[in-house]
Amino acid sequence: MNVRVISFGILKDWLGAAEAMVELPEGATVAELLARLSERRPSAFLRGIAVSVNAEYASQDHILSEGDEVGLLPPVSGGSGRSTNLPAEGGASAEVVIALTREPIDAEKLVAAAKRGEGGAVVVFDGIVRNNSRGRQTLYLDYEAYEEMAARQMNKIASEARSHFDVRQVTLVHRLGRLQVGETSVLIAVASAHRGPAFDACRWLIDTLKKAVPIWKKETFADGVVWADGESFPVGTAVDVGHDA
Repeated sequence: MNVRVISFGILKDWLGAAEAMVELPEGATVAELLARLSERRPSAFLRGIAVSVNAEYASQDHILSEGDEVGLLPPVSGGSGRSTNLPAEGGASAEVVIALTREPIDAEKLVAAAKRGEGGAVVVFDGIVRNNSRGRQTLYLDYEAYEEMAARQMNKIASEARSHFDVRQVTLVHRLGRLQVGETSVLIAVASAHRGPAFDACRWLIDTLKKAVPIWKKETFADGVVWADGESFPVGTAVDVGHDA
């Protein structure tokens, strides 16, 4: 059988291409696929990564099928020329607003849309591109995402935040493509009857997004270019590829 392997961030360099077709025996697992890919490459590059199958996180024991799309996902650092909007779980709802966009994020408009008469608070996280990182001058950033999977994960965590923190509305928008210093990369707005749940939900959302949503950041400095180190995936998500091949 054949599976399509797609890679992101620094793993594109490791694989040698953004995507490749790999032939495997019937019933092969994710672990067997990784072993095949590591035969001529140092497997240290796979430590700490996650794997998706058809845009859903998968374990190393997951059995693959003909035509599966397997994503190799380095630790994320989140945060088409189109926006992707998904409803909340269970049906269309303005209570969850999700978007991936290559256009500038209009924070003022999004925050204004979150305000309603029944709410007493809107807490906002506006993540912007700063002009330095680790003592180096930043010229610009490039964000890329596994867009289908990122939209699903954003919708999932926004819905979880509404349920867990009992907030009224969540807006979660992430920019893709090239961003200049001072531009908004991610905008989160949480509306609630009271400030406490809104603050808690907003902090949880940005922390969870940076661990679970497949978005990667390339930093271009005055003296070089590097893929940003990602945060560890949630427990149980990363695969264990063992020692160097």
